[in-house]
Parts: sequence; C-alpha cells; structure tokens
Amino acid sequence: MTTNGTASSSSSSYTATVLYGPKDLKVEKREAQPPAEGQATIRIIATGLCGSDLHYYIHGRNGAFVLQAPLVLGHEAGGRITALHPSYKGDLKVGDDVAIEAGVNCNTCKYCREGRYNLCSDMSFCSSAKTFPHRDGTLQEFMNHPTDYLHKMPSTLTYELASLAEPLSVVIQATRRANGPQPGSSVLILGCGAVGLLSAAVARAMGATRIVAIDIDQAKLDFAKSSGWADQTVVLPRGKRVSGFESLEAAKVLKVELEKELGEEGFDTVFECSGVESCMQVGVLLAKAGGKVVFVGMGTPEAVLPTANAFTREVDLIGVFRYCSTYPAAISLLGSGTLGEGIAKMVTQRYPLEKAAQAFEDLARGKDESGKGVVKVMIGDYCGQA
Repeated sequence: MTTNGTASSSSSSYTATVLYGPKDLKVEKREAQPPAEGQATIRIIATGLCGSDLHYYIHGRNGAFVLQAPLVLGHEAGGRITALHPSYKGDLKVGDDVAIEAGVNCNTCKYCREGRYNLCSDMSFCSSAKTFPHRDGTLQEFMNHPTDYLHKMPSTLTYELASLAEPLSVVIQATRRANGPQPGSSVLILGCGAVGLLSAAVARAMGATRIVAIDIDQAKLDFAKSSGWADQTVVLPRGKRVSGFESLEAAKVLKVELEKELGEEGFDTVFECSGVESCMQVGVLLAKAGGKVVFVGMGTPEAVLPTANAFTREVDLIGVFRYCSTYPAAISLLGSGTLGEGIAKMVTQRYPLEKAAQAFEDLARGKDESGKGVVKVMIGDYCGQA
C-alpha cells in the first residue's frame, strides 16, 4: 500500500478494489486515515472507467507505464467531502460535492511555473504507474486528496457528469493544442470511445460543420450520430492487428477505400482517439494539406508514422498528454447543457464497487451480460444520484 492518497472515512475501515497484476483484482478492506495537511477526505460516489484503466487491468501496464506495486485504479470521479484538515482555510467545506482532478504536480519545476503542469516529471497521477510509488485511484469508498485539486460541482451536475470532467479535460487540452477546430471546418474522429465521442461533441459545439466518426463498433457510431455529434460514420471491420511498416501499408490501402466514401478533400483537423497504430497512420494520410492531426489516444508505445507525407504537406502532428487548467472549463461546459442530451446518455452501465472486475470484463468485451453495448461504465454505490 502506498502512502500517497491514502483513504479515510468516518469508520475504521473502507472497501477498495486493488489491482495486483493482469486480471488480478481484489476487493480489500483498508484502514482509514484522517486527511493530512492540505488534504480532504472524499467519499467517492461515481468513477468512470477509462481505456487506460482497462489496459492496466488486462495487461498490468498502459503503454510504457508498467505496474510495479498493487494499485487502486480509477481517475474519473465525483464525490462528497467528508473531512478537511483542521488547518484548512479555503472555500471548501464538509458536504461539498466535488469533481476530482487526478494529477498532483510539484508546483516548483519549470513546467509547473509556466502553467504546463501536465508535463511535470514529478507529477503523481491517480491510478497511473508512470511514477513510483504509485498514487492510488478512486475505485475505493473513501480517499484523501489535496484540496487544490478538488473542484466544486454546480447544482446542475450529477456525480456521473462530474466524473466526465476528466475525459472532457483531455479533449479540451487537445482542442487548445490544436487551436481548433475552427467554425466551419471539417473534423475526423478516429475511435469512438468516451474521449472520441466527447471530441465529436466539443467539435460540434465549436462550430465544425462536417464531422465524420470512424470506429469498429457500429453501436458507438450510431450513438454519435443520434446525439448530433457526427454527420457521417464509417464502421471498420475487425481484423488482425498489425504494426510497423506492415500496418503503414495497410493504412495506405485503407485511405484509398475511405476516400471512395468520404471524398478526397481531407479534413482540417483529425482527432486520433484510438491509440491504434493503423488509425494513427491513416489519420495523417486523411488530413488536408496544412491540416492538423491530434494524437489523443494512447496504446501504441512506438509507432511508425508517414512522416514524409505529413512534412511535405505541412500537416502538423500534435501530441496530447493529459491536461492542465481545464477542469473549470470542463465543469462549466458539462453544467451548461451546451454539449447536448447525449452526454448524460453516455453512461450505459453501472456497477457497485464489489463488482469492479465484472465491469472491467464487460468493458473489455464491449457489452454487458444482457448484450447491451458499452459506451461509458460507472462504478460506485450511488451512481446516477445527484
């Protein structure tokens, strides 16, 4: 058990789900600790599962970040403050509902001073194995977390919507990095998980007039279209995943096939949200000359990209790593209703904490035991309550 982010409650123990290795998830009782100076204790009410959580659950790693010790997963969460350290003098109070920003940075390095704290090498991020000791995540009943990274929820927000502030923050970071999409522009979304869907929703809200979504799951594409976030969708066949130059040759073939359906004009902005190497490659090939490809998804540690194609057409290749200073905007956007009714409908399954393993299995399979497709999975004892 790490000393960072230890949990606390009004009783002597609490429940946590702890990952020990690939598909080795245990439900444990842990001893509660009061919040340290600068911390609050939060009762976690809803946690959304993310693709990175799934990678840790299945493989014991997420890209280059390898599990080195038992870890509580989960970093998309909303909850209620149950205790504050006696020395706290800020605006938060016991009983406040908050969205939890998962990363804790050093506040002293060059990147933190320049306002790019997501690049802080000493950042400790809930449920990530990037740094050691790992910082436990939110798949537990209670946790202690620095008050500086707790954001008050407006009354218009449910706990589930508060948890979506985390993936939405990734999307806001991506749009800031790309300086767009601009009103009247065309956008391609590759991968329609939660981040891909939110990218489409934000692109629509920013005035993009043509949004095309591509995925291997027809149900997710249908959801994007019915929510008004996509004008056109393309479902790709599931097949054997290849990599390297073999994948690049396949991407060139796929580009030709997609152009038959989508036209040859290309896209002003491409949001690559899958992390799949072939999608990363075809995203570059489908960008307009002078366009931008924003790599939002993670999952391919080392990818072969068509750089000559990009450089000779002045296509900007833009990386995105988490987010910084985005939570206020994300919470405001979620509470405003600007993104449409589809946002709340993104939550398709809800599980109690004790059934976290089942939630991960259903997420990996893409549907639950009843056959209903997965868009966004929530875990918590009070999921859906305001």
